[in-house]
Amino acid sequence: MKSEDVDQLVKIIWDYHHMNHKLEKADCVLVLGSHDLRVAEYGARLFLEGWAPIVIFSGGIRSKSDLLKTDWNESEAEVFAKIAVKMGIPKDRIIIENKATNTGENILFTKKILQGKNVDPKKIIVVQKPYMERRAYATFKKLWPEKKIILTSPPIDFERYPNNEIVKEDVINIIVGDLQRIRIYPRKGFQIFQEIPEDVWEAYKKLVTLGYTKHLLS
Repeated sequence: MKSEDVDQLVKIIWDYHHMNHKLEKADCVLVLGSHDLRVAEYGARLFLEGWAPIVIFSGGIRSKSDLLKTDWNESEAEVFAKIAVKMGIPKDRIIIENKATNTGENILFTKKILQGKNVDPKKIIVVQKPYMERRAYATFKKLWPEKKIILTSPPIDFERYPNNEIVKEDVINIIVGDLQRIRIYPRKGFQIFQEIPEDVWEAYKKLVTLGYTKHLLS
C-alpha cells in the first residue's frame, strides 16, 4: 500500500481520537506526562494565557522498553515542570505528581495530592497528546466522573506531528494501539464506553493487517 494511503487510514483514526472540546476557564490545567515535550509547552502556554490559576504535571519514569520510552533520568512530571518554569510559570503555581505510570494513575494520584492540599477543582483542563484525547477523556469519566473535563492537545496535524524524537512509524503504531484500548478497556473497568464508528474500526483493521501491531495488547 502506498504511504499516502496508509496516511489516509491513520488520519481517520487520528480525527476520531480528538474530542474537539472548546477551551473554557477552569480551576487548574492538568498536563499528563509523556515522551512529547510539546505537551508540556502547550500546557504551560494555557496557564500563561490565563485559562487556569495552577498547573499540575503528572507522570513518573516510564519503562525503557516500549514505544513511549524516553532517555530521561527523572520523571516526566519533573521534566515537564522544568520546561514550564523556563517559560515563566512561578514554581508556586506548579504541582508535581511524579509516580504515575499510566492514565488511570495520573488521575488517581493527582486526585490524592489535591485532596492533601485541600484543593477541589470543579473544572479541569486536561492536556494530552493529540491522539490520546479520547482515551484520556474516557478514563477520567470513569475514575473522576463528577468533574467537568475539557480535553485539549497541542494543535498539530498528523502530517506535522512526527519529529526527530518521535518517528512516524512509532506514531502510527501507538495510534492503532490506543484505538484498541478504547475498545477493550471499558470491559476491564478502566474507561467508560466510547462508540467507535465503522469507518474508524475498518481503518484500524487494515493498519493491523499492514503490520502496525507494535503497541497492541496481546
